[in-house]
Amino acid sequence: MQEPITSAYSKSGSPAFERYTKQTVFGGLWKRPQLSARDRSVVTLSVLIARNQTTGMPFYFGLALDNGVKPAEISEMIAHLAFYSGWANATAASQIAQQVFDERAISSGELAPADVELLPLNEAAEKQRAEMVQENFGAVAPGVVEYTTDALFRDLWLRPGLAPRDRSLVTVSALVANGQVAQIPYHLNRAMDNGLTKAEASEVLTQLAFYAGWPNVFSAMPVFKDVLSKRPG
Repeated sequence: MQEPITSAYSKSGSPAFERYTKQTVFGGLWKRPQLSARDRSVVTLSVLIARNQTTGMPFYFGLALDNGVKPAEISEMIAHLAFYSGWANATAASQIAQQVFDERAISSGELAPADVELLPLNEAAEKQRAEMVQENFGAVAPGVVEYTTDALFRDLWLRPGLAPRDRSLVTVSALVANGQVAQIPYHLNRAMDNGLTKAEASEVLTQLAFYAGWPNVFSAMPVFKDVLSKRPG
């Protein structure tokens, strides 16, 4: 069973940190209605995996399961973030996730399989994206351009183990967590095309402030502001 939140932080070496954790984070942030507990878990796990923060993973993997994130979705998040935060980070997360799955008697049959029938591809949008990347970077790193098309946008992004909105949420969270501001406009627009609302995007930043840090969020906020101001509605 998931360790109670109060006991998970009961032996902190910083009484102030313990108070903020119990009162401000779990007593306040996680209870805000602007974002579901499930989405908050998706955002938080994305930060931990993207930044290879393994100490908190067992607790937050368990909390994510309690909040309705399916084992298959967690395994798919790890595969997705291998591309967006690096293979070593995904390796560490995969090993810890397996430990949590074993403790909860979650079988391999409940995880996302390696080979799946892919979702339909938006041929027009993908053609436009691929041509833009090829024109700008084809001569600089043809291998990166090739894998971006074949492995990411014609495979990874079409896997059904995560809904498109969730994939975008994972990606945007990882970008903010790692300070990759230049990549945010494309992926935040894609997230909103995939169903993330303006109100949810705003609250994602609030969650990220605590788990990725205020500096990363303040660096991302002007980009969010620009994207949101140009969206209809």
